[in-house]
Amino acid sequence: MKKPSLFLGVLLACPVFGGGFQAGVARVDITPNLPFWLTGYASRSQPATNVVQRIAAKGLALEDPTGSRFVLVTADLIGIPATICDAAAERVERITGLKRSQVLFNASHTHAGPVVWSNLQVMFDLNAADQARAEAYARGLVTQLSDVATQAVARLAPARVSFAEGEIGFATNRRQFTGNGVRIGVNPAGPMDHTVPVLKVASPEGGLQAVVFGYACHNTTLGGDCYSVHGDYAGQAQAALETAHPGVNAMFLMLCGGDQNPHPRGTFALAEEHGRALATEVDRVLDQPMRELQPPVRTAFETLSVDFAPHTRETFAEEAQSNDVFRQRRARMMLDAYDRGEPVQQLDYPVQAVRLGPDFTLLALAGEVVVDYALRAKREFRGEGNLVVAGYCNDVACYISTARVIREGGYEPVSSMIYYGKPGPLADTAEETIMVGARKVLAEVGWTP
Repeated sequence: MKKPSLFLGVLLACPVFGGGFQAGVARVDITPNLPFWLTGYASRSQPATNVVQRIAAKGLALEDPTGSRFVLVTADLIGIPATICDAAAERVERITGLKRSQVLFNASHTHAGPVVWSNLQVMFDLNAADQARAEAYARGLVTQLSDVATQAVARLAPARVSFAEGEIGFATNRRQFTGNGVRIGVNPAGPMDHTVPVLKVASPEGGLQAVVFGYACHNTTLGGDCYSVHGDYAGQAQAALETAHPGVNAMFLMLCGGDQNPHPRGTFALAEEHGRALATEVDRVLDQPMRELQPPVRTAFETLSVDFAPHTRETFAEEAQSNDVFRQRRARMMLDAYDRGEPVQQLDYPVQAVRLGPDFTLLALAGEVVVDYALRAKREFRGEGNLVVAGYCNDVACYISTARVIREGGYEPVSSMIYYGKPGPLADTAEETIMVGARKVLAEVGWTP
């Protein structure tokens, strides 16, 4: 395989390049000590039994000649709640001075990773010892994620950053239409995004230092029968690149894969096959001519209020009588909120944009974002050079469906909200609220319609 480069901008404050970027990278092992419960599947009945692949958080810091900075933190986790992201960002600000808009967290969404409390808490009925371990792990993540960001900043050195895209096709739309509604299956006629964006970070002499690469596909090659800690296909792809290029940080950026699954799926062999195929495509892109990016670094961050569909206390009083234990738990959470006088009617929703010169822009959306958002953003913001749209950023509070998907129903807009402890589907206005927010942050980093 070819030597990797970095996907997300590098900063080079060095007169040799007439004022380019500087970049710094760091990593930390975040593999939990066993026993520890894995997350993502309600069917699991016991904690993890072993570690097949260790998991990590990785940081990439970029700085331009004016001192403007940005740090990307990626992690082999199902999601990072806003409480953890914001606490880590606050700690980064105390140490480095970086503002909230300058730090971006992205989760790979592996379903063979540890519980990240309180994400998906309705899925679990942990005993006291397991609960204590989960809470301690979440507290530790605040320190680990902030440390990997500050260490990357401390290692800034002259670098070159470039960008190009590839393509690979193992992701398939999973919203299968049947006579009984929409189910999770295989829908090759549904919308998909097979783009593989690649950011390369290299030394001034051209030596590869880091590569950031993305894909819009659930990390669910491994199913609920997996009781081993593992990064799934994204972990395999990172490992393959780092094995081929010793000393390089390979960072996976999860894109808008909320309604996309690997196909086929179900075994460790398939996770390795998909991961190696993705790594091979990244290497192919790195071997081709890539557009070298230039300063400045610009960032923007907004928190939106996205409405849930209307509901009443009576809805959850009835649901509390269900024979489904997960519905019972969700109902109790919603009833408690009603009784406090704080019914859950809106979702705090972070939206972020990062722009490197005129030729690369990252739009970062929170939650399990369905692929429609990326396809729409690329159509509507087509004047934006090399736009990459990522989901699973800065919070993973629930699925983020478009108006079309909400109308169709199924797991993503409806059933999944039970496990996330949310009251039900988003309102059909959610899509437009999010797109207005996307336009705002893109405008703040220099996009003009």
